[in-house]
Amino acid sequence: MKFFVDTAEIDDIRDLAETGLVDGVTTNPSLIHKSGRDFLEVIAEICDLVDGPVSAEVAATDYPTMLEEGRKLAKIASNVAVKVPLTPDGLKTCRALSQSGTQVNVTLCFSANQAILAAKAGASFISPFIGRLDDIATDGMDLIADICDVYANYPELPTEVLVASVRHPMHVLQAAKLGADVATVPPGVIWQMFNHPLTEKGLAAFVADWQKTGQTIL
Repeated sequence: MKFFVDTAEIDDIRDLAETGLVDGVTTNPSLIHKSGRDFLEVIAEICDLVDGPVSAEVAATDYPTMLEEGRKLAKIASNVAVKVPLTPDGLKTCRALSQSGTQVNVTLCFSANQAILAAKAGASFISPFIGRLDDIATDGMDLIADICDVYANYPELPTEVLVASVRHPMHVLQAAKLGADVATVPPGVIWQMFNHPLTEKGLAAFVADWQKTGQTIL
């Protein structure tokens, strides 16, 4: 499974990139607003930090303006993946951009039927929002299972399942077990995945025993 970092905070992306865990980055208008920075500048800076896809979302909702915005975003760097909503106009934009060689991330997916449409439109990634389904008492992982099952029937489809709205480490594990291609994960959740009390306990014991030897490596 590939890991994308779901943030627009440059310092968080840089820290995680140094671990070798970052295969890409996803952003959205809410994350850009939270960063307090200029949208285009942030996207350009992120693209310099990572080699993988960097999702940059259009702001418009109509096809002509989305297409114009998408083309502008795609010019920022070769690894920009233009993010569009799963609407009729969004899929028109997806088709036009993908046919011109631009990666497209179709977002706000909440059903397997929608995922089928996005794949037909040439999406590079489909982003089902599992956390938001959980919020309304629906098991978001059931959607991931359905999409993975459908896509597996058609191996010629290029669309990757990008699990979004990840809230905790179990979401990541469940998505990996179901065979999702990518999980886009907030930095805090990735750091939580490191944590286990036995790891901390074992390291403390090793450190204490080493100190008792009175030796040094350097």
